Amino acid sequence: MLRRDERTPVRGPDLSGDSGLRVAWEAHSGELFGYAYHALGDVAAAEEAVQETFLRAWRAAARYDRTRPVRSWLFAILRHVVVDEVRARATRALPGKQEEIESPEVDVFDRSLDVWLIEEALRRIRADHRTVLVETFYRGRPYADVAADLGIPEGTARSRAFYGLRALRLALQEMGWEG
Repeated sequence: MLRRDERTPVRGPDLSGDSGLRVAWEAHSGELFGYAYHALGDVAAAEEAVQETFLRAWRAAARYDRTRPVRSWLFAILRHVVVDEVRARATRALPGKQEEIESPEVDVFDRSLDVWLIEEALRRIRADHRTVLVETFYRGRPYADVAADLGIPEGTARSRAFYGLRALRLALQEMGWEG
């Protein structure tokens, strides 16, 4: 199915009805639960966070852009739900007990979500740009070595990295990344 302009294929389900939400639930609720459990450390809180995520998704279904993957949209909603829950726990802490609720778990969750979003954004850019970015930034290789392996001049490798970073930034912005 294609959008009106026939250039951008529709990726995500139609969330305005029960069937679209059911498909999204079946496809992504397990992963969402895993992240929520890792961030909150409690099965009941994780289940509630996933339910709240889908409730918010249902309420905001009209704002969902079907050209974007529903998975990244749901994870962004879940991140907000988890942050809200951590803040609520901090305000509910009893003064006598004073449990320190720190945010490293949420930080780990945030980092995991950021890694996933960056991987998704890397898939959206051109292969030649992606190759140079992965080799130079993630594997820490010098431009000269990457250029030699690819059989291109070093300046071309640097140019591909520059334009690849611009394309990556644009892809991340399109995905709603706020990092």
